Amino acid sequence: MLKGANTPVPTTALRVDVGRRSGPEVPDVDASAVLLTGGRVRGDEDFVFYNQPLHPSGAVRHEGRREADGRVTDTLLVDLARLEAGIERVVLAASADGGAFGRVPDLYIELRDTATGGVVARFDGIGADVETALVLGELYRRQGIWKFRAVGQGYSSGLEGLATDFGITVDEPQHPAPPPAPAPQASPAPLPPPSGAPVPLPPPTGRPAPPPTARPHAPAVRLTKVTLTKAAPSVSLAKQGASSGHLRVNLDWQMRRPSVHRSGGRRGRAAARHTDLDLDLCALYELSDGSKGVVQALGNAYGALNRPPYIHLDGDDRTGAVATGENLTVNLDHVDAFRRILVFVTIYEGADSFAGLHATVTLRPRHGAPVDFSLDECTVPSTVCALALLTNTGGDLLVQREARYLVPRRGVSPQRTVDQAYGWGLNWTPGRK
Repeated sequence: MLKGANTPVPTTALRVDVGRRSGPEVPDVDASAVLLTGGRVRGDEDFVFYNQPLHPSGAVRHEGRREADGRVTDTLLVDLARLEAGIERVVLAASADGGAFGRVPDLYIELRDTATGGVVARFDGIGADVETALVLGELYRRQGIWKFRAVGQGYSSGLEGLATDFGITVDEPQHPAPPPAPAPQASPAPLPPPSGAPVPLPPPTGRPAPPPTARPHAPAVRLTKVTLTKAAPSVSLAKQGASSGHLRVNLDWQMRRPSVHRSGGRRGRAAARHTDLDLDLCALYELSDGSKGVVQALGNAYGALNRPPYIHLDGDDRTGAVATGENLTVNLDHVDAFRRILVFVTIYEGADSFAGLHATVTLRPRHGAPVDFSLDECTVPSTVCALALLTNTGGDLLVQREARYLVPRRGVSPQRTVDQAYGWGLNWTPGRK
């Protein structure tokens, strides 16, 4: 599609992929969606992005990132049939973290019908330069028909500028005032709307939007996120504002190459994206009273949130989907009860090692910024990987990125292998799901 063009789309669930070519020094690109009524959000919950991944209606969700064949894709799911009647438009946007869009090669947005897998719209050749946030396109309803319009309109003020233009309240840490900037250039005129289209998007002035119309008070959204790397492998949860509430640890995985399906088996129903690979998210814990144990699906050791060990495994996911996925929840209201927690993952079935697997770990506290990191490429025959070590340091949990692949000795289970590597000292017996 060309910029400004529009096309009808089916009133169904659409997968929205925002993709780019990967490479060194290429900024991260995060997809987001803004649900609009009369050109503005009804409340901050109408902004769906990495820190707020699910709309209350369930109609829009941020599904996360995957990497394959030299490309990185961030995905949204928009179910047009489930959108509330008052929603007139869904703005599909992207923000760049670590640079401007001029450094992002082969940027595109593609919409697919999830029922058929067919492409219903695609817009590339966007031609961005100094912008750090872009409205790539919008879904809008006209006379009962949903259409997609290719927009390609940019903001030099980043995701915060985009969000505030639509009436979203942003709560970001205060920083010292920067030196005066050069006088801004005149903003380009907005694109003329297609025939019969709704009112065009506001021009990207980067200035705060005028006060919104009266609406129920909602907490402001936070745009900050923390990514752990080899160079910066640790972070304090308390310093990120996460000192209470629940901390959810999510594991998402994606095979970089096709896997061979086995006939039959209890994983036959798993999506083709993940084949029949089954990873299990687990946690070793040591409490301040000296008690130790494990939380895992094996042996139905799911733990508990409101009594020791104050850690709970939500379920045994067999697809790796971000929207559900494997989730561990830690009750931060009982931080003083923890001495250390080691989050790790094992391969239960479907692969002999983590080679060829791309996995992302996200720690999402109720308060404060989420913390995420990706695993390195696996080059050893490993079936267990230590993900993150949480250590109580003076009442604050320090998160340390481990991303450490371990190779069990013959006859030694993955659980016993990680136990020995970190000196937990538990007694292990065979178990099953």
